[in-house]
Amino acid sequence: MLDAAALDALFLKARTQNKWKPEPVSEAQIRRIYDILCQGPTSANSSPARFVFVMTPEGKEKLRPALSSGNLDKTMAAPVCVIIGTDMAFYEKLPQLFPHTDARSWFTSSPALAEETAFRNGTLQGAYLMLAARAVGLDVGAMSGFDKAKVDEAFFAGTSIKSNFLCNIGHGDPAGLFEKLPRLPFEEACTIA
Repeated sequence: MLDAAALDALFLKARTQNKWKPEPVSEAQIRRIYDILCQGPTSANSSPARFVFVMTPEGKEKLRPALSSGNLDKTMAAPVCVIIGTDMAFYEKLPQLFPHTDARSWFTSSPALAEETAFRNGTLQGAYLMLAARAVGLDVGAMSGFDKAKVDEAFFAGTSIKSNFLCNIGHGDPAGLFEKLPRLPFEEACTIA
């Protein structure tokens, strides 16, 4: 069972960050985040998410034209902006990731199943990324305000990867937080059947 401090860091006091302190995020921290998140379960161990950790000035400039006006300044200021992409041909890695049976054929015979599996599990891995970043003491700010076609052209041209969402990572500045918004109570969001 996680203690109260861990639950606070991961969920209860965790916030979507909009402003960033000028403290860097190291490559070692990025690698640790991946080492944690890649252990999270996915269907048939499919692991379809692909991550671009945009950290350099050149990378940020490449990303800039795709950002919405509301996400531009905070993304340029964040030490890292992760592009969470989904490899739509994830099944090509299944002989390596799920070697005990021919799982590749499950998806090559059904493009609809492949697309649904890729999107669901890639999104799940994006959530693992956010929890892993928080677990190593960093803050996150996930975003969907960007031009997917521009990101795909700039970062994934000629590949089977498509962007899903963006997530800034760093040390959040509490001055940029909005007031915590309400959540639905159990009775409005849940049913026990």
